[in-house]
Amino acid sequence: MTRATDAVQPAGSAPSITAVEHRGIEYIPRSERWGKPANLFWMWAGAVWNVEFLVYGVLGVVIFGLSFTQAVVIIVLGNLTYVLTGLASLQGPRAGTTCFGVSRAAFGPNGNRVPSFFNWITQVGFEIEGIALIVFAGIALANEGGMKTVPTWLKVVFLVVAVAIQAVLPLLGHAAVLKVLRILALPFVVLFAIMATFVAHRYHSTAAAGASWGAMTIFLALVISAGGLGWTENGNDYSRYLPPSTSKKSIVLAVALGTGIPSVLLEVLGAALGSELPKSAETTVTGLTSGFPGWFVVPYLIFAIVQLFAINTLDLYSSGVTLQSLVPRLHRIACVAIDTVICFGVAAYAIFSSRFYSLLSDFLLFIILWLGPWCAIYLIDSWLRKNRYDSESLLNVSGGRYYRNGGFHWPALIAQFLGMGAAALWLNAYSPYVGYFAGRYGGPLGSDFSVFIGLFVGGAVYWALAGRSVRRDGAATPEPVS
Repeated sequence: MTRATDAVQPAGSAPSITAVEHRGIEYIPRSERWGKPANLFWMWAGAVWNVEFLVYGVLGVVIFGLSFTQAVVIIVLGNLTYVLTGLASLQGPRAGTTCFGVSRAAFGPNGNRVPSFFNWITQVGFEIEGIALIVFAGIALANEGGMKTVPTWLKVVFLVVAVAIQAVLPLLGHAAVLKVLRILALPFVVLFAIMATFVAHRYHSTAAAGASWGAMTIFLALVISAGGLGWTENGNDYSRYLPPSTSKKSIVLAVALGTGIPSVLLEVLGAALGSELPKSAETTVTGLTSGFPGWFVVPYLIFAIVQLFAINTLDLYSSGVTLQSLVPRLHRIACVAIDTVICFGVAAYAIFSSRFYSLLSDFLLFIILWLGPWCAIYLIDSWLRKNRYDSESLLNVSGGRYYRNGGFHWPALIAQFLGMGAAALWLNAYSPYVGYFAGRYGGPLGSDFSVFIGLFVGGAVYWALAGRSVRRDGAATPEPVS
């Protein structure tokens, strides 16, 4: 139910970045809606101007064997999916809550625990990836300082310090995240320009044969998973501080451009760098140093660490509010603390495991299974109800408009699992898992259409099973007061 008092409240002003945000999935009153689309643009830009995306571009050339031209085509096509991230940022301003608070409208408060759990695992997984890469960069810095072998105790120190620093911005909350990432965007752009200059100086166009269309689909799946589709579950966690009357077009453009521009530029730069790297070079954040002049290695590693902290901030903040949707009685700050402890434990294993990078690539591909169907269900539900939400019912876990059959909306759950099953048939996460169709088409490496199948089946089934009832529910829900 929309708060009547919101109609008379002026838009709020941004709080101090040192003020701790105590709100989690709770409704954001109109008086605290201080955000603007430009805030989202710079926040996303500050996070995505990141060496992780440089690595993704390198993978297309070095691991999947694409030519530079093929890689550029796939990168551009794959990053068009950032429009999905923009569309998945439209619900927060209307509903006043986080992504997996809004998701209760489609799945029900109890049924929503299923995708919430999947998302929580996904966000923590990305946090672990970031922390591990930060520690590896710290080890590389120690090597540059003359320490040939970094002892175990020092690696543990790096890990403890990294986890402690990572927790600061998510603990402070939304305002600190937006402002700090906006500040970091400009120096990250400068770093990109320097790296682009180095790569352009070295790059020599070759008439490489390139890879099969099947290999191109696998790389496309990775780009989409790490990019536009992979951020849809975060969008409303940050857009919920915008007034409900904010232009939809402005939100979509701000998010899609703030994410898409740096992602395309960095991945294309990575593809060019991969074309020039020695065959023995590692396709990692630290391994890319072989593509840069010696004097630039230390500044590059320092910036890489700062960038990894920046992108991890979004993951840790979102994992905290997602855990709160799973266990509503937990305070947001307690959720951040729990996620930090879990991240520390699993990252310690990952850092000392020889299989870290294979585990990372498997993780990026397997999350497609749940993300595609969920994204389609989430966006179709929003479209069917014309983006109208009963904010009070979204936060009611024992009754209200969305409680339905004991808190479960079965059409969404059926669509989710059917979509996941269909996606699994064409998922190519070689070598641990290759779907039935993935291994039969596309050449030696197979192919991967799991993203598109998951989106289509999940969305189509939900439309067929719940289209009429969701339309009726949306028509009966009052428009939010702007």
